[in-house]
Amino acid sequence: MNSETKPADLAGYLTWCKTQVDATIDQYLHVPEYREERLAEAMRYAVLGGGKRLRPALVLLACESVGGRVEDALPAAAAIEMIHTYSLVHDDLPCMDDDDYRRGRLTVHKKFDEATAVLTGNALHALAFEILADHGGARAVREVAHYIGTEGILGGQMDDLLAEDTRTSLEQVSFIHLRKTASLIIASLRAGGIIGGATSEDLDRLSRYGRDVGLAFQIVDDILDEVGSTEQLGKPAGSDRARQKATYPGTVGIEKSRERAREFAESAKQAIDGIPDRRETFVALADYVISRDR
Repeated sequence: MNSETKPADLAGYLTWCKTQVDATIDQYLHVPEYREERLAEAMRYAVLGGGKRLRPALVLLACESVGGRVEDALPAAAAIEMIHTYSLVHDDLPCMDDDDYRRGRLTVHKKFDEATAVLTGNALHALAFEILADHGGARAVREVAHYIGTEGILGGQMDDLLAEDTRTSLEQVSFIHLRKTASLIIASLRAGGIIGGATSEDLDRLSRYGRDVGLAFQIVDDILDEVGSTEQLGKPAGSDRARQKATYPGTVGIEKSRERAREFAESAKQAIDGIPDRRETFVALADYVISRDR
């Protein structure tokens, strides 16, 4: 594996990353260590059932951008996707967002059952940290744990639930988005940077980029929930509005939301100035985040 094997354009690069990450995940979930075949089947169903693989691609991109080797970051990229998937599996549960479809397929609790979905998420979470400990080191483990814990995803999800059916300010919505969505994007970039040998200045730049790209990503998600179709999104359209979620469109409307997403994307591009390599890919990714339709 070397830089000559990776496409230069963003679409090709993301496809290449997805292929590499899926192959790595397949290896980790193919080892016959599971006594209960149903759990193994559910884990594979959850992780290998589609998805853009944006977060693991950011792990690889960050590692490369500071002079690291992609192959050194692949296990961490796989672990990040397992964490992301675990959060989706639990987020879809009836006690959370109660969704029947994800990535165009039945959610795990609908394909199997609720107890299996809970255990699947827990198992992916545990395996991810085992992989990170083996291939990312203590610093990467701590960083990821911080950004997915009460200061990150879990705290953001709690805030998101508490904000349902309430009137929220734009500041509150942004804070929920920062923790619920941007935190794992920041963690992905920081983990990749650490594995690649990033300086503290590099990590600061990657963090700022991840924050702004993450906020833009969630705003676009909110917009797509309003204007997209179920077939287009692979999950029920209009579900945020039905549950009266705290969203940008619900707070400031569609057009102002689009404007704010563009502002975050531009801010992300500025944040990445000074990163040693791959700046063009970072810029293209920021543009992709606000132009995507699914």
